[in-house]
Amino acid sequence: MSERLEPGSPPPASLARLFPEWPGALPSPRDPLVVGRLLEDGEEADLRWLTKTVGEAELACWLGRRGGRQLSRRSRAFWQLLLGTESPPPEIVEELWSF
Repeated sequence: MSERLEPGSPPPASLARLFPEWPGALPSPRDPLVVGRLLEDGEEADLRWLTKTVGEAELACWLGRRGGRQLSRRSRAFWQLLLGTESPPPEIVEELWSF
């Protein structure tokens, strides 16, 4: 059973592995670098915390503004599909699901 997260809950301790350059507390969860790293490399608990803290609408805005520069093509296409923003090009969608 997954844990219930309340908005504003503290970041999971597991985030430390993604931010070795910040040995203390993370900057704001809305910091573009934090959002980008979590969307690119975050695990389920990390992403659950991010969506509860920041919200899907704000993540979709971030994706439109910064996703092209901070995410890999594959991650950007995945989040575009998941957040329902713009449709990625068909060749990227095909690449997304090829293993």
